[in-house]
Amino acid sequence: MIRPMKGEGLKSPDIVMKKVRVGLYGINGHQIHNQMVNHDKAVVTAISMIEKDKLPKELLNGDIKFYDDFDSLIKADDVDVVSICAPKRVDQKDMSIKAMMSKKHVYSEKPCAFTEADLDEILEVSKKTGMLFHEMAGSAFEEPFISVTELIKQGRIGEVVQVFAQKSYPYKTSSGRPQDDITDGGLIRWIAVHATRFVEHTTGLKINDVYAIETKHGNPVKDGNLKMATSLMFSLENGAVGSIVSNYLNQNTFPTWGNEHLRVWGTKGFVEITDGLTKTRLVTEDYDGPVEIKHETVDYFDFFIDEILEGKKMPLTLEQELHPLRVVIRAQEKAVEVK
Repeated sequence: MIRPMKGEGLKSPDIVMKKVRVGLYGINGHQIHNQMVNHDKAVVTAISMIEKDKLPKELLNGDIKFYDDFDSLIKADDVDVVSICAPKRVDQKDMSIKAMMSKKHVYSEKPCAFTEADLDEILEVSKKTGMLFHEMAGSAFEEPFISVTELIKQGRIGEVVQVFAQKSYPYKTSSGRPQDDITDGGLIRWIAVHATRFVEHTTGLKINDVYAIETKHGNPVKDGNLKMATSLMFSLENGAVGSIVSNYLNQNTFPTWGNEHLRVWGTKGFVEITDGLTKTRLVTEDYDGPVEIKHETVDYFDFFIDEILEGKKMPLTLEQELHPLRVVIRAQEKAVEVK
């Protein structure tokens, strides 16, 4: 099996050429089935809790086994890593632990845990078993975020002083939105976590204190429990401040599914990404114009595959990757609901 320990790449060239064997569980969220079509380093060998009509036809041409439940899938000998998008997000912590105890690496939809204690338990089991764990945390690893991150690190806008981030999704989906938090994690842990990644992974600064306010106002379901909007206020480790807005108020007529914004003010200028990531602007003492896009987007899962196959380092440490989740867990625990 392809199963190196953390930091240990496989040395034999003929072993490295083997593909990582992937098991897919569930489709509640951003499952990786589409990017697995003709993947050059990974292949799907097992699937559970996903109907065939929701899978790309090209994927079904392979030799894939379908399993009735999660326990059966993680017992399969031809699975190296399990990608989890469970029907109930609250179950993913226990599933991740069971998978690692069964000698499977884990790639988990967010939130992988609802409490910091549960998150710490996942990381402890990963360390104990030697199995790699990552969350689907690539929010800021596509353009224009990559180029914006680069210019912030170069000091183009000086010292970061204030940050604003937004993540807005439509309420309308094929089945509406879950009226509970356990199905997808709730607005703060499921949606606002993207914005905390925007902030931390572009500035390189951790969020310290965080406060949240949320409301059910505007929920189309009478007496429903879905939070429709939330606002977060926070400080950063360098003394900067910031805020986040997140909601289910994006209209289906908007040109992109999500309406994302990021604006970072520094002592020498500001940089922003607006209108669903379609526009950028950099303003400094000697420049006012769009950000130069320099890089191709690399899917976060591909970084994970290279870590499994060759022992390559991920672009973030595991602490950096998961700290935005810690932030929204804390924000949710302290959130005040508007009545």
